[in-house]
Amino acid sequence: MPHLDRDGDLAVLNIGADENRFTVDWLAQIHACLDEVALMPAPVALVTVAEGKFWSNGLDLDWLTTHLDQAGEYVASVQSLFSRTMTLGVPTVAAIQGHCFAAGALLALAHDWRVMRADRGFFCLPEVDINIPFSVGMDALLRAKLPIATAVEAMTTGRRYGGDEAVAAGIVDVAVAEDEVRSTALERARPLAGKAGPTLATIKGRMFADPAARLAVVEGLAVGD
Repeated sequence: MPHLDRDGDLAVLNIGADENRFTVDWLAQIHACLDEVALMPAPVALVTVAEGKFWSNGLDLDWLTTHLDQAGEYVASVQSLFSRTMTLGVPTVAAIQGHCFAAGALLALAHDWRVMRADRGFFCLPEVDINIPFSVGMDALLRAKLPIATAVEAMTTGRRYGGDEAVAAGIVDVAVAEDEVRSTALERARPLAGKAGPTLATIKGRMFADPAARLAVVEGLAVGD
C-alpha cells in the first residue's frame, strides 16, 4: 500500500510495487498521504515513486465493472486525487520508473515535473482503444499539461511513448537510466522545497483553476461503450 517516507526536506510518496491500480483502498491511502503532506511546514517538496515494472496502470476496471452503483463515488475520489496533486502547495515531481498508463498517466501529469526511465517503460493514454472516453475534467487536465499537438496524438491514437519520445513530446522533463530515476527526481525537487506554502498553492490554484473546477464535476463513466 502507498506510504510516505522523509528524506530531509522531501516527502517521498511510494505508491506501490505492483500495477498500482487505483483500488478503493489505494485511493484512500493516497488521499491520507496527501493530507499529511499538506500539513507539513516548509521547506518540503513531494516526490512520488513506485517500484517494479509499473508506475501505475490506472483505474481498477475489474472492480469498477462489478460495482457500477459506486462508480460516482469512485470517480469523484479519482478526480479529486488529480486536482489535489495538481494544486498542492508544495513542489511535486513524479519519478516514473516503469509503465505509466491511463489514469496513472494523468496522475503523473498532475505533478509539476516528471522524470522517466529512458530505456524501458511506456507512457500511454489507451482510452481510445479500451472505449472509455475522458471525462470533461480529465480532458481539461490533459490539455492544461500537454502541448496541444501531443494531446491530440496521445488522446486520439493511444500512442505509447518511450522515455526519450516522451521528452521530445513535452510529456516528461527528462529521461534517464533506470538507476537514476529516483535520484534525479530527488535532486530536482530538493532545491524547490523552500517554495512550499500558501503562495505556491495560490499560484497553482489559479494556474489550474479551470481543470480543477471541471474535475470537481463527476460524470458517469462510460466503461466499454
